[in-house]
Amino acid sequence: MKAHSPHSGPHQPAFRRQEPDARRLALIEACARVLARLGAAGASVRAIAVEAGVSPGLVSHYFSGIEALVAATYAHVEDKVNEAIDEAVNAAGQNPRARLDAFVMASFAPAIADPQLLATWIAFWSLVTARPAIAAQHDEQYSGSRARLEALLGDCGVPAERQRRDAIAVSALVDGLWLELCLSPGCFSAEEAGAIARRFLDTLI
Repeated sequence: MKAHSPHSGPHQPAFRRQEPDARRLALIEACARVLARLGAAGASVRAIAVEAGVSPGLVSHYFSGIEALVAATYAHVEDKVNEAIDEAVNAAGQNPRARLDAFVMASFAPAIADPQLLATWIAFWSLVTARPAIAAQHDEQYSGSRARLEALLGDCGVPAERQRRDAIAVSALVDGLWLELCLSPGCFSAEEAGAIARRFLDTLI
């Protein structure tokens, strides 16, 4: 899920002729790579500056501190995942069950069931209990995802009084399958994960 920024030549400034938004994005992508490789404990301004090929001062120019950069990176990674899921749902057409299946199955696609993306998420999760801003982002992300799932379940005829709990159950199943698929991809396939999830959806609808 991460995008790689171009490498500059050995004697060229890393951000020559780049627009400010591109510079900010390159720092966010560098932060994501550092988080995946070193974890939250290794994500310092210096480490991210080295990864991006810039001075620590340039990082400080765009972000007030490491916490602000990590928060921006969390939001960026979340947006990329949501974009991939939205694309899958939109490609499924107008059939409610097809759209629900697409929402669930998107988590098992290679772009999301990716060990490096998992490493980045683990770094974020490790900060949830320690940093209120990250905890708030996590709660907002989970609530938004669950609300989308509730709406898809409702479109499939699940009664309103069941939608919240059913969405929590589906989310927990999908998250567990996604986690195991990232950690141990040889144990079962994305197709098997999808079949398990669809069978569970059959019991709800």
